[in-house]
This record gives sequence, C-alpha cells and structure tokens, in this order.
Amino acid sequence: MEDKVILVDEQDNETGLMFKTEAHQKAMLHRAVSVCIFNSAGEWLLQRRSATKYHSPGLWTNTSCTHPLPGESNHEAAQRRLTQEMGMQCSIKEVFSFVYKEKLDRELSEHEFDHVFIGITDNLPVMNPAEVADYKFISFARLHADVLEHPDHYTVWFRKIYEQVQQQFLIQV
Repeated sequence: MEDKVILVDEQDNETGLMFKTEAHQKAMLHRAVSVCIFNSAGEWLLQRRSATKYHSPGLWTNTSCTHPLPGESNHEAAQRRLTQEMGMQCSIKEVFSFVYKEKLDRELSEHEFDHVFIGITDNLPVMNPAEVADYKFISFARLHADVLEHPDHYTVWFRKIYEQVQQQFLIQV
C-alpha cells in the first residue's frame, strides 16, 4: 500500500492527504523533510539514490529525505528516514524550511514545503541498498565546484539547499 503525503498550504497548514505518486503527478504542495549530516571535519555525507527510485534515480543528494506520515512530526519523520536509508541515528535539528516547485523525470513534479535538518556525527552509514546506491563524504569546496560543473548529477532540491545548509552548519559549530 502506497503512503499518503500531507498536503499543505504556503504557510504549512495541513489541507488534506493524497497518495504520494498522485501528489507528484499533480504537483500538489505537500510536506517533506531533508536531512543533511556532517562529520566532525565538516564534510558532507551525501547519498546516491538507488537506480530503482521512482524519481531522480542515481542522483547525488543530501543524507536522507522523506515525507512525514499522517500523525508523524517532521522531526520523527527525519529520524525515521535517516535510520531507514542510512542505518544511522544522531541528534538532528531543524534549521530552515522553504517551498519549491520543479519538474522531475518520469512526468513527475516536486512541489514541497521542505523542512531541512542538520546533524553532526562521525558514525558511518549502513546503507539500505533498496534506497541508497552509494555514499561519500565531501568537503563543501569540492561539493560546490561539482554542483556548478555537473548540476545534473544532483537532485533538484539538493541544488536549492546546499549553500544555505552550509551556512547553518557553520553557525552550529
């Protein structure tokens, strides 16, 4: 059974529920969370999405992301997905949120009210191969240069958040 996403308005007030695929087909605004993990050296932990993902397969992105389930807080969803995708647990904190709308592959769109979390740990991930094809640690300088040179190697939402996330990380340490 497919999960339902929480539809929201531009102020993040819940307006209803819809099956995830339908929400992406109709570009309906819905709630999401993105988690960005750093190690103590300040390197980003990125994941490469599995080739079997229903959109954006094989692209590099933040450590984990998901949609909160009905009745689940954003923080609970972020922790759940960090464990499901990367086999990790660490303290995370929401640092900002934003709304975006972009066309994806496979005739789908993202229209999300995305809550962005960061955390710091030196624990190594234990990838779920159904969700994650690979991972890497990368400095911000190398990441920034690669995003500028190869933007199509990264998910649309990650390209929108990585610079602001880096600023929030610097504030936290």
